[in-house]
Amino acid sequence: MITLDHLTYNYRGGHTALSDISAEIPTGIHLLMGENGAGKTTLLHIIAGLRIAKPDTACTIDAVPASMRMPSILRRTFLVTDDMAFPYTTINEMVRRHACFYPGFDEHMLRDNLAQFEMTGHEPISRFSLGNRKKAFLAYALSLRTDILLLDEPANGLDINAKTILLKMLSRCVSEEQTVIISTHTVWDLQNLFEGVIVLRGSHLLISMPVWNVTRRLAFISDTTPRPDALYMTQSFGKFHSIVPNDGTLSTDIDYTMLYNALHSPEKDKIINALNTTQR
Repeated sequence: MITLDHLTYNYRGGHTALSDISAEIPTGIHLLMGENGAGKTTLLHIIAGLRIAKPDTACTIDAVPASMRMPSILRRTFLVTDDMAFPYTTINEMVRRHACFYPGFDEHMLRDNLAQFEMTGHEPISRFSLGNRKKAFLAYALSLRTDILLLDEPANGLDINAKTILLKMLSRCVSEEQTVIISTHTVWDLQNLFEGVIVLRGSHLLISMPVWNVTRRLAFISDTTPRPDALYMTQSFGKFHSIVPNDGTLSTDIDYTMLYNALHSPEKDKIINALNTTQR
């Protein structure tokens, strides 16, 4: 369990990247959303132990502060950033020199993943395009089988086919015991995977909850006429797209883009209040 307890992080010069964030992030695949500069990457770095928040115990993994960078925690956590550089010449060399620090590493899974991307692990990473570099790193990261996997914009640089492969790969490789946090602006690429949603805005946490909890309280409706009970509504292509309170009789999929836009609109408080309402 990742626990954030009144977490705050300030950069030198006084800029506040994250302010008073509290949440519990259980196992499952979680979507992390927020505008540029909202603190998404900073939060992933803090969970990975690469930045130290205030207080030092503000981010813990199974009650152990991530800031302590204990080997017992580091071997359970892996972060893939959008601009990550390979420290070795090939994936196979990375396996020899790096994978030994991760007891859950599954070489059969790695070979499977690489084959899906039409790679062997022998290819020189320096000759890869940005997209192929990302494929190789994702194939490797998933095969480490860490308890916590943090992915910052994993679909960036991937073509349409590679995004489809990544979707299937995440579904196949991630177990029920793992916690995966995916920070992305292109939610439609992986939207069927998410079990939890975390939204940041201007360094503050707006929501952090399971998807089932969102759809239990809110319904996402498209209709030819406006909904009088809409908490948030937009119009496009001759239809009205609304978020309405769910009284338990409506069953809809979550529209992540609409939820994100609603939480960044003047109707934000209505949405948050509806999500925090205790249902009888």
